[in-house]
Amino acid sequence: MSLDRRNYPPDHGIRMPYGDLHQVIQQLFVKAGMTESDADLLATILARNNQRCIYSHGTGQIPHYLKVIRNGEVNPRPDVTVVRESPSALVMDGDGGLGYFPCWRGTERIIEKAKETGVAALTSAHHHHYGSAGNYTRLAIEHDCIGLSFSGHRTYLKPESPIAHIIDSSPISIGIPAGNEPPVVMDMGGGVLPYNENTFAQLPKSLFKAMALSASIRALGAVFPGIYTDRIKTSKWDANQGAFIVVVDPSHFCELDELNAEMDQFVRMAQGMEIVPGMERAVLAGGNEVHWERANVENGIPMSDAHCESLAFEGERLGVNVSFEAYEATRF
Repeated sequence: MSLDRRNYPPDHGIRMPYGDLHQVIQQLFVKAGMTESDADLLATILARNNQRCIYSHGTGQIPHYLKVIRNGEVNPRPDVTVVRESPSALVMDGDGGLGYFPCWRGTERIIEKAKETGVAALTSAHHHHYGSAGNYTRLAIEHDCIGLSFSGHRTYLKPESPIAHIIDSSPISIGIPAGNEPPVVMDMGGGVLPYNENTFAQLPKSLFKAMALSASIRALGAVFPGIYTDRIKTSKWDANQGAFIVVVDPSHFCELDELNAEMDQFVRMAQGMEIVPGMERAVLAGGNEVHWERANVENGIPMSDAHCESLAFEGERLGVNVSFEAYEATRF
């Protein structure tokens, strides 16, 4: 089933409480073979992304995850381990499972480290997709920290291909907390400008910048974590992805209240600027998601019929009763 992976509220659908969506997602992954605790964490992350209207990295990912587990490509019950650790560094092994488990739990640990040392970082490897890069920067923000997140997957550059094919969708996120205003959260794929001859002729500088961005993300999120090493390449799992996540505790560099006030002023100045044509409001990166999340916490998560049908289909395949009839009164 092909899902509309747009990341803004659907025009038509139903509204569903966060807790109910979480329960559906958790049941699906438990039935697929995950532990209760892993399925609970995954459901929390995916349901919250839907709550922010980041559907591409919420319920939009569920069919793929269930497929790779069903096909034996991804370990449904990984034994996530710490490979190496120091006061400000952490190396995680995902044991062939989804990347959420080493990366989320690893980020929780480096947040604690950053509170002590000012800056802490982790690399992770031997895992599959880690989801939205912004999952981890937003987690840092919840603890009054700055977050940086990069990920890449193992691909090989072909000598017969143009160097511009280095551009791909490997993700990057940078998150900076604020006080009363929305934090600034850049959360995107690195493929900001696809290569073709016309684009290069019209925007050569922009294309070179896109190449530099993608190469940097792949170097930090794939090469640095070691996903090309023999130990990882020979895994029986489709564990072809890695991550690099950094947490900075601003209180080691400045007064947190002062930073929050300065960030609030910065965000408010941006909000007072002219709106981009076709948009509803003037916001910085991450501002729309905060606006939508606040509304959806109160009113329920808007779910398009396509996303509901997808979950129902996966439920039928797994023998899990997934019904949305109870939410028909919320239809819009």
